[in-house]
Amino acid sequence: MTGESPRRRTRYPDIEPYRTDTLSVSNLHEIYFEESGNPEGKPVVFVHGGPGGGTDAQHRCFFDPLVYRIVLFDQRGCGKSKPHACLTDNTTWHLVADMESIRDHLGIQQWQLFGGSWGSTLALAYAEKYPDRVTELVLRGIFLHRKQEVDWFYQHGADAIFPDAWEEFLAPIPAHEHGNLLHAYYQQLTSSDPNVQQTAAKAWSAWEDKTSYLYPNPDATTQSSNDDFSLARSRIECHYFVNRGFFESDGELLHNIARIRHIPTVIVQGRYDIVCPMASAWTLHRAFPEADLRIVPDAGHSMWEPGTLHELIEATDRFHEA
Repeated sequence: MTGESPRRRTRYPDIEPYRTDTLSVSNLHEIYFEESGNPEGKPVVFVHGGPGGGTDAQHRCFFDPLVYRIVLFDQRGCGKSKPHACLTDNTTWHLVADMESIRDHLGIQQWQLFGGSWGSTLALAYAEKYPDRVTELVLRGIFLHRKQEVDWFYQHGADAIFPDAWEEFLAPIPAHEHGNLLHAYYQQLTSSDPNVQQTAAKAWSAWEDKTSYLYPNPDATTQSSNDDFSLARSRIECHYFVNRGFFESDGELLHNIARIRHIPTVIVQGRYDIVCPMASAWTLHRAFPEADLRIVPDAGHSMWEPGTLHELIEATDRFHEA
């Protein structure tokens, strides 16, 4: 024993997809998807956050490319899916159906679900509807889409920790509308004036980026300054949040957790996650004690913080042969 801390895992090397394509899932929506890694390998689908966040090339790198058949897709309205930033027929249950359509289209019988933040929400929703299709769950930064979680980040709670960033978040909203910020932002993000939409979108997106790391990360606001990215993420997120995630009841995912307690699951949670506080991961852990909860003591929300990245890679490696 040397007394040295175990070396933290880092992401797998960059790879290129061996297939990129789109799938028409309705008369309106066309979903981008791609496959990389081993075409004969263990299927895994990356469920991105947001909603509206989209995927990028680095998301392929959480999985051993020699072992996994890696599926990425952009949810309705974002990334390379079309139409861009579209809210029509864009609900949790449309996205669950899209995932099932992709699985069937690719001829996959079962797959592992890997999702963080909103991706954990959608992964849980899919697994609870189609538990027989899921081999394992790797979840990060748990978001159960309850009112208390949305209120914490968009009305009162996180503002006490990031008051400087909060002032910038409030800037596009008139003072008399501060009592219901979701509604006020929704009005601007669905405005007929593109300039009003874009100003609100950048402020909304910057708030999320600036609060996602334990330590300030100047590069985190790069996405916020991208007009296409910020518009899709902000419009779609706000659309989902004002509509309570399109769930029938608050806490619906917890109420149905018995459907998936047999599925091998790893939950990775940053201790100091401000976007999706650890209380939600703890609540899920208490309802789903069979899951392996891995608390990262020196991390916030981002999947790219070293301790979180280590635990995610450890989890996907653990499920290599399962």
